[in-house]
Amino acid sequence: MVSSETILNVTQKSLVMANNTSIKHYTLPISNLDLLSGRSAMIVLFAYTKPPVGDFSSILSTIKTSLSETLNHYFPFAGRVVSNSATNEAEILCNNQGVEVTESHANIDLASFHDLNESVKDIYIPVSLEMPLSLQVTSFTCGGFSLFWSFDHVLVDAKSSNTFLVAWSEVARKRPISNYPNHQRSIFKPRSPPPDEKMYFIEASDVIKLQELASENGEKRTKVEAVSAYIWKVVAATLEESETHCNMGWLVDGRPRIVSQDVSNLVGNVLSMAVGEASVEDLRQGTLSKVATIAHRAICEVTNEEHFLDLIDWIESHKPGMFLAKILLGIGGPSVIVTSGRQYSLFEVNMGFGPPVVGTYYSSLQRLCAAFFNPQPSSRGDGSWVVFSMVWSKLADALESDPNQIFKPISATI
Repeated sequence: MVSSETILNVTQKSLVMANNTSIKHYTLPISNLDLLSGRSAMIVLFAYTKPPVGDFSSILSTIKTSLSETLNHYFPFAGRVVSNSATNEAEILCNNQGVEVTESHANIDLASFHDLNESVKDIYIPVSLEMPLSLQVTSFTCGGFSLFWSFDHVLVDAKSSNTFLVAWSEVARKRPISNYPNHQRSIFKPRSPPPDEKMYFIEASDVIKLQELASENGEKRTKVEAVSAYIWKVVAATLEESETHCNMGWLVDGRPRIVSQDVSNLVGNVLSMAVGEASVEDLRQGTLSKVATIAHRAICEVTNEEHFLDLIDWIESHKPGMFLAKILLGIGGPSVIVTSGRQYSLFEVNMGFGPPVVGTYYSSLQRLCAAFFNPQPSSRGDGSWVVFSMVWSKLADALESDPNQIFKPISATI
């Protein structure tokens, strides 16, 4: 263990820049997966005994010269992590400001490194996370030396840091780099932008019209199934050609389905998720009636007591933990959720000062991986709906530009 008498003297600090001055400066966004790692220093320590040839000065020269050349290929490492003034999100300013190299000397030898944790605390100098990379080179009385690489974790993971160090060592030995880096973090862009929260109004006549179109051959579809079919078709029309399937989910109340005991007034959660899947081609080409039939069959799978009893047993066998339907995470392709609270009218809540102009449930979830629709009866009481939604901008544009104007954005006049 390093003793309390350890003295660490910093002899020099310098900035090492990429030696190719023709590289243009640019800004590199941080990916969402980078954000998952957080902002912390990832430290790599190498310790060496006294080399057979050369002294500490020649070691420093080799390190700095090879680092300068390596930074031509790892240019972001010579930049700075800054905050974007518009978004307040971290980004890498690739401006070749340089990697800080700290030279120091410790009045101990490597034999003192028995307790690595305590030893590192005594000789490692913390650095600002503004620098994506910094290096501390420390010499010891025995002639050995150590290298502390400090990476901002938002810049690299263990694989990336190792690839960088291998490339650096190859440059130092005058060998070609075996694996050239890819700095294009834009490949990890989210598949869709964050959803917009929108309030829509649907006329009673439009709800009835959709229900009539969805009902064929004597098979009447519910209003929710009809409107769901309409939404599903609009969603399919907005998808990229690479998307082959689209899912829709419906939150189903189990209270009316559980008949073995009275749960009609049970306070708690008695919900399950019905999930339907259809090909994008079928959704685009199929009639509203055919799409409504897909919705109907999916919902019927869970509208029975046995389903809810099976669900209770399944959760029991997988506890402890919280559970979330995969469709909410967007697993399996683009997804849409419809949760109808039409039978739970908020306008029955009368506090003595008249009905509210707008009454709806609102979700505080900001980052659903599925579009979300929650229809409620409007304050008109005439069968019209108010729909709270969380939708992608492209989907909102498609709904609002439909010549049929089924979904009307809420305004002061509605």
